[in-house]
Amino acid sequence: MADEAKAKGNAAFSAGDFSGAVHHFSEAISLAPTNHVLYSNRSAAYASMHQYSDALTDAKKTVELKPDWSKGYSRLGAAHLGLGHHDDAVSAYKKGLEYDPNNEALKSGLADAQSAASRSRAPPPSNPFGDAFSGPEMWAKLTADPSTRAYLQQPDFVKMMQDIQKNPSNLNLYLKDQRVMEALGVLLNIKLRTPTSDDMEMPESSPSPQPPERKRPAEAEPAKEPEPETEPMDLTDEEKEAKERKGQAQKEKELGNAAYKKKDFDTAIAHYTKAMELDDEDISYIMNRAATYLEMGQYDECIKDCENAIEKGRELRSDFKMIAKALTRKGTALMKMAKCSKDYEPAIETFQKALTEHRNPDTLKKLNDAEKAKKELEQQEYFDPKVADEEREKGNEYFKQQKYPEAVKHYTESLRRNPKDPKAYSNRAACYTKLGALPEGLKDAEKCIELDPTFSKGYNRKGAVQFFMKEYDKALETYQMGLKHDPSNPELLDGVRRCVEQINKASRGDLSPQELEERRAKAMQDPEIQNILQDPVMRQVLMDFQENPKSAQEHTKNPMVMSKIQKLISAGIVQMR
Repeated sequence: MADEAKAKGNAAFSAGDFSGAVHHFSEAISLAPTNHVLYSNRSAAYASMHQYSDALTDAKKTVELKPDWSKGYSRLGAAHLGLGHHDDAVSAYKKGLEYDPNNEALKSGLADAQSAASRSRAPPPSNPFGDAFSGPEMWAKLTADPSTRAYLQQPDFVKMMQDIQKNPSNLNLYLKDQRVMEALGVLLNIKLRTPTSDDMEMPESSPSPQPPERKRPAEAEPAKEPEPETEPMDLTDEEKEAKERKGQAQKEKELGNAAYKKKDFDTAIAHYTKAMELDDEDISYIMNRAATYLEMGQYDECIKDCENAIEKGRELRSDFKMIAKALTRKGTALMKMAKCSKDYEPAIETFQKALTEHRNPDTLKKLNDAEKAKKELEQQEYFDPKVADEEREKGNEYFKQQKYPEAVKHYTESLRRNPKDPKAYSNRAACYTKLGALPEGLKDAEKCIELDPTFSKGYNRKGAVQFFMKEYDKALETYQMGLKHDPSNPELLDGVRRCVEQINKASRGDLSPQELEERRAKAMQDPEIQNILQDPVMRQVLMDFQENPKSAQEHTKNPMVMSKIQKLISAGIVQMR
């Protein structure tokens, strides 16, 4: 049951439902309080919700339960980093590397923590626009201007503006958001032109200049006085040289992009490398070179470039989307390498880290693919039908001895060795039924039927569980479906007889008051019964049965109506006299 809750938590985490993931991991922890992996997973979920204090508590518990597990220190470092405890984060990552010196996630985390620690010690740069965001006048101006008024209804925009108002230096983090740029223009009473091109795609070229707009001849306008030309600002020799080098770097990048498109990768590498030498403050050059190495199958070189891009991007305070893109590209290279090494964990860790920077659907898909590949590999390596049969036979022996927990253990191992064996699901369903774990038994019986729809025992197991749950109408349907495949099966026939007996008992009013109350209470929790009772047509039918016998006779000719009436009778909701 803990494993099932854990699986639900992992699925919720992958889908971005972090609060749901916390709920399921908490449920799993209550069932298995000494499982260090559960605390680790919940720590990751808390961190994704930016609840770093809770993430830190779980990370400490993980390390306490499993001191030699490197991932625990990765969680611990991430939580400290989120809380701004940079030195503690550095210590945590270093401690993890003592146990696993080659762990890429720990190395990357340590680099991030060290970079953050160095930044925190440096004095924050002043922001020339700080006064524009101070005081309540900011909100008044944004509300008054029609171009920004609608943005105040968007929670993420309000949060960004609050963040900037709290610390004007944070403006640098949001300059690529068009809404923030419009707001800045309103606050400064100027018109700012915001870029719309997306430089995230690779390869990319500089946009070609638009042709001048052609205008049709119009009436002659009065001649205007020529405006005086402004002299260009004087630049120092160093500034002129830097500007020239940046221009040359852009040209090298465009040449590299052209070569990349032609699949002339060696030439593209040469141009990107030259661009990096000319301008080391633009990480797009190294990102493009990493993409080229990826296409060439030189994965180690690609990973090295991605790591350099991440480190440089942190120093330059690059857009978090670019950092996420570098991490995703690194994860893609690790995924390619995993097909040979059979180790998908580094790629999974890297994709997860990329998602904490920016939740990109493409990265999420890559993460899901990596986790699926890892699971399939584990199943393939563990698959052994011969051992599965042996474990199932051991389970049968314990079942005969009425040692049902031990039998479940061996049936479970049998299914791990061969997850496509309907007999093992059938046998484990029988064990769960004996133990009173009816939901688990029902799930196994349904899986058995899914794997082999002609296997009569699957229907017998499912019908038995439904019978014990006092869902007699559902059990009857299950037994009847089984009889379509095995018409003379004695167990299925007996199941039908017992269900009919219970349904008739309810229709005759032979149930004791306590039995009737229990059956009604259970039925009212059934969504199907609730839908029948809420259906206006069925309400009218029930009223006619009580007050209008002539109309009731017409209803009995409708098989769908009578089927629903029969369900209400078997549930004890309605009695026929």
